[in-house]
Amino acid sequence: MTAWTDSPPRRFARREWGPLFRTVRGALARDGWRAIPMTIGAVCLTSVFQIVQNTSWGFQPVQNLGSVKAVDPLWLALLRTPLSLFVPALDLPVWGALAQILLVFGISEICVGWWRTLLVGYVATLAGTTYARIGLALGPDHPLGLPVSDRIVNDTGPSAAVVGLAIYVCWRYRAYLTGALVVLAMTGEVLVKDNLAGKEHLAAIAAVMVMCVVRAKWGPRPARIPLGRRPPPGAGVPPGT
Repeated sequence: MTAWTDSPPRRFARREWGPLFRTVRGALARDGWRAIPMTIGAVCLTSVFQIVQNTSWGFQPVQNLGSVKAVDPLWLALLRTPLSLFVPALDLPVWGALAQILLVFGISEICVGWWRTLLVGYVATLAGTTYARIGLALGPDHPLGLPVSDRIVNDTGPSAAVVGLAIYVCWRYRAYLTGALVVLAMTGEVLVKDNLAGKEHLAAIAAVMVMCVVRAKWGPRPARIPLGRRPPPGAGVPPGT
């Protein structure tokens, strides 16, 4: 048992995921589902959109509220983007979107707070939406370009936000190898299946990496207690926080 406890894989796991795991476990043990109210709300909203858009009367209203296409005027796309994050993609199973939101949004809400989670998620989503327009302008012959057919692709769902949040949380908690694996996985996705969604994921990663660089260079020093979490009543705050 001692040999396993002190083994290199164990030390690596503690170094890579220990702070993140302790933060999430502590919050859930202390507050339960109350630790992630924004995430629960996002799961409920996504579920409602899924139910409504699969009715005879609800499909078009949901599209009008949260459907984004590159062919749309920019002002309309920007107006719909906040809700587009919670409208499940029509060609993917809804349970995948719900699982992504519950897991990644939940971890992020605990680790960096609900408003940072929404901010990073929307920046990542906007980066993907913006890239779609740039890629169409570049054309299919450019390495970063897109075919004309992508201008009418229904661009909804939380995947770009999920990828961006995964990168941001890994950076904040120094899980650098895990973050690198996310980048490699998204790059592999584009190489295997060269589509709009895959390239938007890379655009989301690039935008969040810029956020990380800006915060590292000009932002405040990280607090010693987990971001977005307050210590329980009566608990002392570590010196220097």
